[in-house]
Amino acid sequence: MDNKVFKKVAILGAGALGAYYASRFHAGGFETVLVAGGERGERLCRNGLRVNGERFDLPVVDGAGPHTPADLVLVALKHHQLSEALPELRPLVGPETLILSVLNGLDSEALIGAAYGVEKVLYCVAVGIDAVREGSAVTVANQGKLFFGEARNAPASARVRRVQAALDRAGLAWETPADMLRILWWKFMVNVGINQASAVLRASYGIFQRSAEAREVLTELMAEVIALAGPAGVDLTAADLAEWERVLDRLAPEAKTSMLQDVEAGRKTEVEIFAGKVVALGRQYGVPTPANRLMLHLLRVVEENPA
Repeated sequence: MDNKVFKKVAILGAGALGAYYASRFHAGGFETVLVAGGERGERLCRNGLRVNGERFDLPVVDGAGPHTPADLVLVALKHHQLSEALPELRPLVGPETLILSVLNGLDSEALIGAAYGVEKVLYCVAVGIDAVREGSAVTVANQGKLFFGEARNAPASARVRRVQAALDRAGLAWETPADMLRILWWKFMVNVGINQASAVLRASYGIFQRSAEAREVLTELMAEVIALAGPAGVDLTAADLAEWERVLDRLAPEAKTSMLQDVEAGRKTEVEIFAGKVVALGRQYGVPTPANRLMLHLLRVVEENPA
């Protein structure tokens, strides 16, 4: 298994991120399949994917099986879709399958591990990608970077090295940090700030690049995550805000966060795994979280009253 070369990649979730990563694995020569049943699967068969102006007609499989197991499964759904969609993967998960989740939040790896075994799951976050979906078309100006690995990576395990080789072949930028849990929390901090602030302010990245007032909103939200990190045993500090500022400066000004895109499309947001999680952790650790408590109420109102 240590020298296994990946041949087949399955993508669960063909939104902005899933579509982009599917296009890259396909371009890298992998047998790339989309996992979707019912009406979603029929729509993907009919319309394919359109990424940066190019159409990709990839095989679409459902959970009915049987299918040849995938070497790598990439899960790219919204968090609230995960529990219902996970059974669709069963025919594609074999003894040597590895699973990456680029879902937001802190809990998707545990949910996937409970369904298919924690030994198959690696931690992963996508940072700096500015994928925008308009209808069925996806545009990506900056692919950002995938941070992934075991909870600790000193040195990288054999299964991590296999995924590194696959990402290289797909032309995807990656990094395997020594402390992956810290990066998971760093991305959680970023999402709690930029996703929620952008959704309420209806602001693209350019607004936050130009406006000190807008940045102050997301900074207050992120500061509450930093206050929770210590009690949770995670090494996250105020210095991590500066790293986020550098990432923000590189994003396309006209691009929008996934939560803002959800609000504009009248879709359910991920406020429960952002502000909702912060508020719950605040209660658990006895840490005040007033900014996220307010954001939780504001975004619930937005969801109940789509534009």
